[in-house]
Amino acid sequence: MRNFGYFRTTSAAEAVQAGTTPQVHILAGGTNLVDLLKYRIEQPAALVDINRLPWHDIEELPDGGLRLGALTTNAATAYDVRVRARYPLLSSAILAGASAQLRNAATNGGNLNQRTRCPYFYDVAAACNKRTPGSGCAAIGGHNRDLAILGASESCIATFPSDMAVALRVLEAQVRLLGPDGERVVPIADYHRLPGAEPWRDNNLLPGELVTAIDLPPSDFGQHYTYLKIRDRLSYAFALVSVAVAMRLDEAGRIQEARIALGGVAPKPWRVASAEAVLEGQLPSAEAFGVAADELLAGALGQGENDFKLTLARRTIVRACQQAAAGTPQSQSDKHIR
Repeated sequence: MRNFGYFRTTSAAEAVQAGTTPQVHILAGGTNLVDLLKYRIEQPAALVDINRLPWHDIEELPDGGLRLGALTTNAATAYDVRVRARYPLLSSAILAGASAQLRNAATNGGNLNQRTRCPYFYDVAAACNKRTPGSGCAAIGGHNRDLAILGASESCIATFPSDMAVALRVLEAQVRLLGPDGERVVPIADYHRLPGAEPWRDNNLLPGELVTAIDLPPSDFGQHYTYLKIRDRLSYAFALVSVAVAMRLDEAGRIQEARIALGGVAPKPWRVASAEAVLEGQLPSAEAFGVAADELLAGALGQGENDFKLTLARRTIVRACQQAAAGTPQSQSDKHIR
């Protein structure tokens, strides 16, 4: 590992100023950044440790929502009594990710900013437009079993690995940022990017900007929800396909509102408004959920080894919708599919 400087700061302004320097990286939980250092993917001149900034709390918002500090750990967020009671979908999604040890260190801001787990991104000898712009994409035509079937481009077919962000997309969270020009708020839907011709840009952060918090709007999706994650093993693993669902049903059992987001299949959490619209006014059924799944997966394209995801994703969407409608959310402690 190459030598680098290490600095701690208690000043948000100092952290922002440091972040405008390309060779200075921000360190929070470090669960992804340290890996990138070990693989020599990132070789910064210095790290600025922001863990002493006051962004560790979960706070009530005047409108009945919650504000999650960027430096609050994933574990603290998942087990917070207010999150578990009012946003059980988020708690479930976080508990589906990583291991208990990692969740104790990983932060909410870092979770949003983690890099892809595409094997070619981590192999510095391989072509990867996300790691080395203009070098090509070895995953296209290569080993692509885990990679994207939606939202990919000719430059990159990597997926975004977060579980938490998939739930945040359903909950329509807002990401609060602080940068050289002050504060701004970005909807989670607009935070992450599709690769297009610039796959090295994972999100819409501007130079020097830091995530300070994630705002959750008031929610009444505490009864009909689920986070169903399909992976290669029941211990910690990244999703082959994951589905976050939240529904609101009327007294007759018809679907008033449905929200569905996918993980493990695209470069960002994937949500399609038209797929949700087809469920409005419908009684829950496998047929109706199948129609929604087909709309969600419109344009999906396999790359060879990951062709199986086309079928797996459709089945997972239908199963997740059935779980949510029945009010029988997927358990993340007993991970057998119900």
